[in-house]
Amino acid sequence: MDFGVVFQCDPPASTVVELARKAEDAGFSYVWTFDSHLLWQEPFVIYSQILAATSRVVVGPMVTNPGTRDWTVIASQFATLNEMFGNRTICGIGRGDSALRTLGAKPGTIDEMKQCVEVVRSLARGETVEYRGQQLKFAWVENGALDVWVAAYGPRALKATGEVGDGYILQLADPDIAEWMITAVRRSAEQAGRDPMAIKFCVAAPAYVGDDLDHQRDQTRWFGGMVGNHVADIVERYGTSGAVPQALTDYIEGRKGYDYAEHGRAGNTHTDFVPDEVVDRFCILGPVENHLARLAELKELGVDQFALYLQHDAKEETLASYGKDIIPAV
Repeated sequence: MDFGVVFQCDPPASTVVELARKAEDAGFSYVWTFDSHLLWQEPFVIYSQILAATSRVVVGPMVTNPGTRDWTVIASQFATLNEMFGNRTICGIGRGDSALRTLGAKPGTIDEMKQCVEVVRSLARGETVEYRGQQLKFAWVENGALDVWVAAYGPRALKATGEVGDGYILQLADPDIAEWMITAVRRSAEQAGRDPMAIKFCVAAPAYVGDDLDHQRDQTRWFGGMVGNHVADIVERYGTSGAVPQALTDYIEGRKGYDYAEHGRAGNTHTDFVPDEVVDRFCILGPVENHLARLAELKELGVDQFALYLQHDAKEETLASYGKDIIPAV
């Protein structure tokens, strides 16, 4: 199992770069960031600095979207970084949430996302694509490479992931839900004539190592609110008919809205509806043995990467603990 870490691009950017360097030193293989330009700094600018300060980690957004940049611009950003630093980028993508909603726009459609995956990946690899009625190719790309991993929860998005994704990103660490989602993606890939075992699976969730569970829950409860924000869209479309696991829909009954000014923030004031049980299931908290046990469950399901969110008050301590006690053991 590989390990990744997910940062927000809060200023100063130099702190994000330094944490990325420490993550590489601790044994992490991937560095991801949020991509929401009104809430945080522009990630692609910071990626160049992370890549320059490191030698091994693969870097990319968790996740970008088809709506805030022209697709050829997204592809050019990845291709340029790869030319500069040797094919060390990865593209996580979804329909778009905070990046679009803070602009007063709705998330993109599933079809737009699928098309964007194909265009961005092909252009970054140096291939010819048809886009806006034109045949396009980056003549300057040689030996280009880019994998695109799709973030999804709902049935149609999971189906699309199996059809076009090189990988799947599930943003929660509940093994039962992960098994359900992985099965859905593999089924879709098989139906599309693809090798379902070739798709990589990434589980992303907050991780906090320590003994004070009450404090850790308070620091990571925001994550249940963020997930609930996505799930609310699914419930609005499908109801609670079983289109996604009941465990993923029941807890949002008390949800009363969402304030993006506190998106992804510890101490978020509008996530009181998230019970401790959900925090414990969605995140990995507690002493080292708790982390090892949960990671063993996820690995058994076929999860290829665990990417831990570090939006809490013990970032460096958690990085160090994973580097010393957890990554070597897994």
